[in-house]
Amino acid sequence: MAVIRPLRPLRAATEQRSAGKSGKPVIESRLEDFVVITGFSGAGKSTAMNVFEDAGYFCVDNLPPAMIRSLVELFVHKGSKVERAAVVSDVRGGVYFEALRAVVDDLDALGLTHHLLFLEAAEQTLVTRYKETRRRHPLAPEGSVAAGVAAERALLEPLRGRADLVIDTTATSAATLREKIAEEFLPRDTAGRLSVTFMSFGFKHGPPREEDLAIDVRFLANPHYDPQLRELTGLDGRVVDYIARDGRLEEFYVRLHSLLDFLLPQYVAEGKAHLVVAVGCTGGRHRSVAIAEHLAERYREHDDLEVAVAHRDIDKLPRGS
Repeated sequence: MAVIRPLRPLRAATEQRSAGKSGKPVIESRLEDFVVITGFSGAGKSTAMNVFEDAGYFCVDNLPPAMIRSLVELFVHKGSKVERAAVVSDVRGGVYFEALRAVVDDLDALGLTHHLLFLEAAEQTLVTRYKETRRRHPLAPEGSVAAGVAAERALLEPLRGRADLVIDTTATSAATLREKIAEEFLPRDTAGRLSVTFMSFGFKHGPPREEDLAIDVRFLANPHYDPQLRELTGLDGRVVDYIARDGRLEEFYVRLHSLLDFLLPQYVAEGKAHLVVAVGCTGGRHRSVAIAEHLAERYREHDDLEVAVAHRDIDKLPRGS
């Protein structure tokens, strides 16, 4: 039988329980939000955790309830810098229910801002998902998935009633689930925002590994062949003027803007959190840098985008310099 150990500050919290319920925290902490994600195996808990991770939450998957206590104690410690955290705790953690319910009680008593998210789905949907992935159900490793789902339902029912939000993912796509969670839990300034990094690179130094879209701009005029521009970079206006001198750069921008204007809202609607648009030229110091800077400047004005720029090879001097 599991030993239920309350959080260490609980004694003080119990004495001041009324203060906690009034919305004033019993203890001082930088922790602004703590989310516990639970529910049925196969109902989308990993997708849910990814939403919080993309929003900057400190996230831990498959955490036993006893470890949640220890984690919260670290977060409320004076030296902790964690402001938002999310954990997934479910039947994979073994002896489960009473311990997790007690942890939720402790969080109530401490007055910490916290939420319990419960995910469920119809039995046949869960069975189908397990068959598609060929995984074993944690409550029926040697038996049928249906038996495991039934056993899990009996265990989860009491905790379901404690949830701040219950989401049925039976007919819900991953993108819709992400959108629903963001709307319910995340601040408006973080929900639905796409982080876009425009990154320049040089093909001679190898292709980037993290790109989602790659654009080759080696067809444009190369400032490398002008001795006065060779040691400069695409951050210099003289280099930009050189690249644009024959009109092809402006013509290229017309087509590229149109493509990105179409694609970026599609990624936002799909729920994608991060996008890397890599722009490559030969050395990664002139053409790709100028274009990455241009794109970053243009798309910083979009409210649903969080834009950054990175230049992978800008410090790699050309030969003969």
